[in-house]
Amino acid sequence: MTTAPVPVELAAQNGALHALRWGDGPRVAVALHGITANAMSWGAVAARLPAEWSLVSLDQRGRGRSRDLPGPYGVDDLARDARDVVRATGAEVLAGHSLGAYVALAVDHLHPGTVARLVLVDGGVPLPVPAGLSEAELDAVLDTTVGPMVERLRTTYADVDAYVDFFRAHPAMGPYWSDDLALYARYDAVETADGVRAAASEEAVRAAGRELLTRSTQVRDAVAGLATPTHLLTAERGMFDEPTPFLPPDAVAEAERTASALRVTALPDTNHYTVLLGDAAAGAVAATIAGEAG
Repeated sequence: MTTAPVPVELAAQNGALHALRWGDGPRVAVALHGITANAMSWGAVAARLPAEWSLVSLDQRGRGRSRDLPGPYGVDDLARDARDVVRATGAEVLAGHSLGAYVALAVDHLHPGTVARLVLVDGGVPLPVPAGLSEAELDAVLDTTVGPMVERLRTTYADVDAYVDFFRAHPAMGPYWSDDLALYARYDAVETADGVRAAASEEAVRAAGRELLTRSTQVRDAVAGLATPTHLLTAERGMFDEPTPFLPPDAVAEAERTASALRVTALPDTNHYTVLLGDAAAGAVAATIAGEAG
């Protein structure tokens, strides 16, 4: 498939959602990025899809080129957007990474029958967060979990190269740097009169992040109720390339036990970012979307 995406605009509530489309094949997958990410995060996967496929990667509301769309920015609101994009494109597969996996799961739970298959990448099972936390406590958990990826949202950088250097310094990206990671980082840079800022809105990120930390029951129910064939691909390491994975192994095992429609595959030697943007892992994700995974 061609590696040059075509920008597209898709009708949405209160405006238009921006997306990138790779390929012109008749079989279509819609892809959803992570909590502070953008549509270009799916570029490595798109490049490895067979020619008969097209991939439409959405800049979710409040992020990327959709950053100026107003809220609300909750998971169910993002799911409504994703449902509308699936319907508009005739997609048969809905794929999501991290936050995008939870949004894809919500699409299936709230709007059953929207797609024929789901592909979840390192997301989509309950996260181990204590109940009853205040908004400030939830924000603190989010800051600890996502760390510098949230801090960059309130930082101004001298130029695009300085912004890209932030990504290169991240412990889960720098050691594995590639052209795909560079394209992803550059796409996220917004040039302003004062310098370069991140494309994601902190308001949008915190709104969705707080929900992810408080909806374990909804996520567990959605997983248990899965009727759509779903493939979950998990990373071996976490968000900082640490040995502990982002998804708790016990939660993954419970999801696999309770959902007969769910299949789980662990992708070795990956972290939360390289599971989507690493060369071998991107090929595995592409094969899963195309239905070619063994």
